[in-house]
Amino acid sequence: MRNRPLLWLAVLVLIPAISIVAQQSASTTRRIPQFENDHVKVWKSIILPNQPLSMHRHEHSRALIALTDGNLDIVQNSGERETVHWQAGNAYWLTHDEPGTLHADVNNSGQPIEVIVVELKNDR
Repeated sequence: MRNRPLLWLAVLVLIPAISIVAQQSASTTRRIPQFENDHVKVWKSIILPNQPLSMHRHEHSRALIALTDGNLDIVQNSGERETVHWQAGNAYWLTHDEPGTLHADVNNSGQPIEVIVVELKNDR
């Protein structure tokens, strides 16, 4: 019972700190791991307007399930650009990236785009 003031002090300090971290992560483009096993790797991507995912590549094919509508530019390191439209509730198939290529994902929708990605581990 004597430690109750310390407990309240900890709560008063931690709640604002947790709130700040939550606000910061809510305002950044990010990948949120969901789960992984021997067959697949699954993550949720949230791509905010004007905050592209940096250049990256996918070694394996993947299914993408759109959670929100949005237009996304897939910009290759060669400069080639493709615009795709994701429709909430629909699933899409994306093949692996060719060796030596990279791409960035740029949200040009004006609203956050959220997708679930299920990447195969052994598709070749």
